[in-house]
Amino acid sequence: MTNFTLKNGVLYAENLALSQIAAEFNTPCYVYSQAALTQAFTSFKAGLVGTNHLVCFAVKANPNIAILNVFAKLGAGFDIVSGGELARVLAAGGDPQKIVFSGVGKSVEEMRGALNAGIFCFNVESASELTRLNEVAKSMNKIAPVSLRVNPNVDAKTHPYISTGLKNNKFGVAFDDAISVYETAAAMPNIAVHGVDCHIGSQITELAPFIEALDLILGLVDQLETKGIHISHIDVGGGIGITYADETPPEFTAYAKAILAKINARNVKLLFEPGRALVGNAGVLVTKVEYLKASSKDSEAKNFAIVDAAMNDLMRPALYDAYHDIQAVSPRIGAAVTYEIVGPVCESGDFLGHDRTLNLAEGDLLAIMSAGAYGMSMASNYNTRGRAIEIMVDGDECHVIRQREKITDLFALESLLP
Repeated sequence: MTNFTLKNGVLYAENLALSQIAAEFNTPCYVYSQAALTQAFTSFKAGLVGTNHLVCFAVKANPNIAILNVFAKLGAGFDIVSGGELARVLAAGGDPQKIVFSGVGKSVEEMRGALNAGIFCFNVESASELTRLNEVAKSMNKIAPVSLRVNPNVDAKTHPYISTGLKNNKFGVAFDDAISVYETAAAMPNIAVHGVDCHIGSQITELAPFIEALDLILGLVDQLETKGIHISHIDVGGGIGITYADETPPEFTAYAKAILAKINARNVKLLFEPGRALVGNAGVLVTKVEYLKASSKDSEAKNFAIVDAAMNDLMRPALYDAYHDIQAVSPRIGAAVTYEIVGPVCESGDFLGHDRTLNLAEGDLLAIMSAGAYGMSMASNYNTRGRAIEIMVDGDECHVIRQREKITDLFALESLLP
């Protein structure tokens, strides 16, 4: 995370000390680096220069409209999975002709909204969805552009909750059924077959699963061509992992080179759907140590650092047992202690890190690293806790891109009984 570095004994985001940001805006707070977002996007595209391609940011990774606007200005497309995400992209200045709509449960209202917006393509995930989309498009006198999301039954070798390309996952059309569903789609009057989509999971750290899936998809494209069904774009999905601890995911350029080598001279447009890879290491969650709770003499007891962030602010550790590096914003010199870093939520699963060796005092600030993806986007109001403020750093300036929620905001839509 090169945009989050120690300078003069204090952790900085670009040119601003995280301690300064916390003093001004309080904690917990999400802090993002605009330079890191820009660098990640330009690095991803670097290996694709001279090719017909579209990089669609996976909005679910971080849907803040300021972040979406940064990517929109860089020319990004967007991968959405709901009508709400469509509204966010449009509010952020995203080009509807660069939007792909994924997701297994699109409603009639969501289909209508996307057709009215004029999106680039629907990634259709079942035969039933295809039938519904054709009916909705007919009722609007429109033609719906589609690709089928095909499930290749490839093991992405990632956490089972974020693996999406196996036959026992809910996503996509089974590979063995794909040709028949394409034939059905091609015969529908209000459907236009444009592409094929394949997304096998998230936080993937090896190239082999991507290539195995692409080989199957290219074979399918060739079979479809023999049946008179031409595929004009191939969406290879997203899923490249980031480094949280000691992972070594493939470099973007190596990934692009491997994909392009397989595509070879095919005249198709390539779509990519990176999410975590673009934002994961562009953000941190800053939190304050409220209490230190020392262990008893019992050898099995633990030391606890109780902080003001919790599982409602960053769900990944509780949900996936995910690891995030945790650093002191102003590291102390001296003996360190091994702590459980936990929050105030009334759950034993409310932890942010196990067995972290740190020299801490009450009131110290900690930075939970690699929190730019699936942090704020999965945050909740559990225990009636307002969601954190979000800050964007741009050089030596910072901007509030989401205000901290007030307690009264949390029940503003509720009513007492008459």
